[in-house]
Amino acid sequence: MTALTPRPGIMKIAPYVPGKDSVEGKETIAKLSSNEGALGPSPKAMAAYAKAAAELHRYPDGNAEKLRSAIGRHYGLDPARIVCGAGSDELLNLLIRAYCGPGDELLYSQFGFLMYPINALGVGATPVAAPEKDYRADVDALLSKVTNKTRVVCLANPNNPTGSYVTKDDVRRLHAGLPKNVLLVIDAAYAEYVSRNDYESGVELVDQAENVVMTRTFSKIYGLGGLRLGWMYGPAGIVDVMSRLRQPFNVNLPAQIAGIAAMQDIAHTDASRTNNDIWLPWLSAELAKLGLAPLPSVGNFLTVGFGSKERAAAANAWMMNDGLIPRMIAGYGLPEHLRITIGTETEVKAVRESLARFVAAK
Repeated sequence: MTALTPRPGIMKIAPYVPGKDSVEGKETIAKLSSNEGALGPSPKAMAAYAKAAAELHRYPDGNAEKLRSAIGRHYGLDPARIVCGAGSDELLNLLIRAYCGPGDELLYSQFGFLMYPINALGVGATPVAAPEKDYRADVDALLSKVTNKTRVVCLANPNNPTGSYVTKDDVRRLHAGLPKNVLLVIDAAYAEYVSRNDYESGVELVDQAENVVMTRTFSKIYGLGGLRLGWMYGPAGIVDVMSRLRQPFNVNLPAQIAGIAAMQDIAHTDASRTNNDIWLPWLSAELAKLGLAPLPSVGNFLTVGFGSKERAAAANAWMMNDGLIPRMIAGYGLPEHLRITIGTETEVKAVRESLARFVAAK
């Protein structure tokens, strides 16, 4: 009897490993491994979630009409061109399923999000990484890797795990260099944290092109990572494809209700952004003073260089012993770095003190 055989590519996948969320023997910990919102969810979102408990026997709105309308109002977009999903992860998966397959290539930058190559392998496509320059996606390197097999280009902007971003002019140059039959996916999960004048999330380009989409998430600044909620803005033709491919009730009822409430709590979103505006540059400067090498970041995290993979592993163990959980990112090809979420003032200062003692001891 012949054993069951999965589709080609699937057994090449190294399963995604999420950030750790516990330290053995430590009751009080600071989970700084998953870039979650430092201030947690909005009180209004929590109240809306609790209120939804009485309706859990009901199927959610299969088209997420109210949620899409709320997103449209909040961001000034046409709700008909929005698709919601179980996190932007689901939407990225659907996009790659829709436009990639055996014999095709998916192009991404060297230190781009791991789910891009994982999803490509899952549909039998070949992931192709373009080298980065100074830990930043290089448009010329990406364009040089485009072939007649390229079907999708994924650009995380800002990028996780490096924290770098590509300017709006460079994103437009990347798009202009792509054939019309190649889909450009702009993954803007951290867009709400960026206040640079030369950055744009992708909305403008989507409005001008038929082969560009932008994905967003409620998992970061809105603090709803546990509910798995994301959305995509795209041309009508791609939205139609996604609506045919997605599951009929892919966004659960509490997620839809809490997502609407989260967007309405402007004060909480502003407080979350302000927390990051204060403590991201503070921690970066403090760690640089210690002789470490934090990469420039516009996200809600810092990726910090320790000079060697051994020293990074030692720093990881040291911080874990202090009840602080960073993220090891050897899986991204950055074994000499740790990624550290910007938490609350207390958590950020604890990171600085822990690493100051580590540097002094080592």
